[in-house]
Amino acid sequence: MLLALDTTTEILHLALIQGDRVWARRVLSGVGRGHSERLLPTLNDLMAEAGAAPKELSGVAACLGPGGFTSLRIGVATAEGFGLAGLPTWGFSAFELRAEALRQAGVRGPFWVLLDGQRNEAFHQRWEEGPAEPAAKHLLTALPERVSGEAWWAPEAFAAKVEALLPAHRIRLEDEGAATLAGLVALARRVSQCPPEAPLVPFYLRETDAAVNSPLAAAHLSEALRKGVAR
Repeated sequence: MLLALDTTTEILHLALIQGDRVWARRVLSGVGRGHSERLLPTLNDLMAEAGAAPKELSGVAACLGPGGFTSLRIGVATAEGFGLAGLPTWGFSAFELRAEALRQAGVRGPFWVLLDGQRNEAFHQRWEEGPAEPAAKHLLTALPERVSGEAWWAPEAFAAKVEALLPAHRIRLEDEGAATLAGLVALARRVSQCPPEAPLVPFYLRETDAAVNSPLAAAHLSEALRKGVAR
């Protein structure tokens, strides 16, 4: 039984996958540490719904970001915890997850996946059949030049800011939550066919506040990640 999880936003996405059967849950958890209070209880509820025990888990696929610093690390740390217990782990980006959600909803490229970078910035990546360019971040005001009239999608909570600059070509999903869970399941199934990844390292497109304000902290974090100590 494969566990898939995404904690990169204020919404927690979890799925248990066993063959063709899926048990999934989407929980509005709030920002910051809300996921730490809800992730494991929600997983326990899903396990009970599936009539399964933790020992039946065969691996964990987790979204590695970009996303909220604290919420993202809660998900990665949980996956890494299962990894320390001997389960194989796999990671995928938030862009891959959203692009797969769009594909599951019948949307075909080219399109842009736009995520909230905070600080009046957007994280973005252009997709065709796959990623057409590396993920990057720019000021919101640079989006019209970057997107250049192509279709775009952003999470509901962020889309209004984007739409003020890009009033045309927004991709709207009838049920964003269902599409995201479907994308999570499809992506987890796919990455679990690849060699496991260890350790799982969060994907950031911006330095943390500690890294910006303290070069010593930045150097420490970089070294910890290199050695696989930071989870």
